[in-house]
Amino acid sequence: MTEETGVSHDDGPGATSQSGGASHSGATAHSRAASPGRWARAGRWLARAKGTAGHERHTLELIGKSTLAASASWFVAHDLMAAQTPAFAPFSAVLIMQVTIYQSLLQALRYLAAVCAGVCVQGALGFLAGPDLLTFVLVALIALTIGRWQRLGSQGTQVATAAFFAFSTYVSATGNLQRIEQLGQILELVGIGCGIGVLINVTLLPPMRYRGAEEGIRALAHSQCDLIGDIHPALREGDMEEERTWHWRQRAATLGSLVSQARSALHTAVESKYYNPRLLLPGHTAPQDFSGYQELIDALERVSHQLTSMTRTLHQWPQDESGEECRGFLRDYAALLEALERITRQFSEIDEHRLTSQLQELYRATEAAQRKRTELVERTRGTSLPLGDPSRPYGILLAEATRLMDEAQHTCDILQHSVREAAESGELRERAVR
Repeated sequence: MTEETGVSHDDGPGATSQSGGASHSGATAHSRAASPGRWARAGRWLARAKGTAGHERHTLELIGKSTLAASASWFVAHDLMAAQTPAFAPFSAVLIMQVTIYQSLLQALRYLAAVCAGVCVQGALGFLAGPDLLTFVLVALIALTIGRWQRLGSQGTQVATAAFFAFSTYVSATGNLQRIEQLGQILELVGIGCGIGVLINVTLLPPMRYRGAEEGIRALAHSQCDLIGDIHPALREGDMEEERTWHWRQRAATLGSLVSQARSALHTAVESKYYNPRLLLPGHTAPQDFSGYQELIDALERVSHQLTSMTRTLHQWPQDESGEECRGFLRDYAALLEALERITRQFSEIDEHRLTSQLQELYRATEAAQRKRTELVERTRGTSLPLGDPSRPYGILLAEATRLMDEAQHTCDILQHSVREAAESGELRERAVR
């Protein structure tokens, strides 16, 4: 170590500059090499948002609506009302912008209740005890206690937040009349922001338009299909670059939120069946129902878990794994994933009124995937790959492929059973022309 340091020192500034230039050149080359990959992934993300109503499009719609709601709230609060604290309005509008109208209304009411509680606590204690430190301690204690009320849900923390902002406004005011006006203005701004947020969410691309039970399942299955569709071409080419596999792993981690959204969509669809006022109109028939959706979501959730496990294994792929047998394994694995992609694509196009014909296509895709899995297992067993070594990826990936295939088969069986029950009860009506 000492000798190396001495040599570096004796080489002088020119050597240091040269080394630094080489390092900078290498970093620049790496950045240029990595940049196209990032831009390509961004392009694929935008293409998915444009192509189907999945997670990507929902994200863009929510961002756009939140931006519009915040801008409109700021205009009303700042330009029309000339409020002293106009930020309360856009903050409230964005906070209650949820993926469903039901959740927007629910969160708006909870948020209004939380803010009113916080402002009232501060106002009462402020006028009784004055704006000093002891008053702030009491305000914080009471507000945080009220915020634990379960009825307020996730908005419970806003009780203390509103109380602290109200206390700051109260302290900066010069007289009691001004304090009352400013505290009242906070409540007014929050009400305006919530109202604008709910209004935009209801009128502009209303989420109930695409958050039905089927669409929740389609969005989840489509994201799974997209992920598998990006993985198998790379495996076939042997492209196991770390940044790419890390991106797969991150995308697989987001599937959990899509499962939650699918469950929420199913819950909302069932709820709307019982509380929809249109059912009271004369001549309106009861909406169709498909009881197998809950089991289908459960099955797709297990598929998501297996994809998460598989992408983690691929991300941890040892760099020294190479050779013709390794490349052959990856090609066979890619063929299986390509067959599984066709199955998930069928799930992403699920339609209650075409389930009988879709089941036929689904079973054909499942049989083809089973053949690919059998070929993968047989060819791998004929190699010298260490399938029993837990420190090597081959045996782990084979187990995960088997679980993925089992879940796909189980999901098909669930659909078939549910279709049979619905047909026997007269609940399912086939409308497709076969």
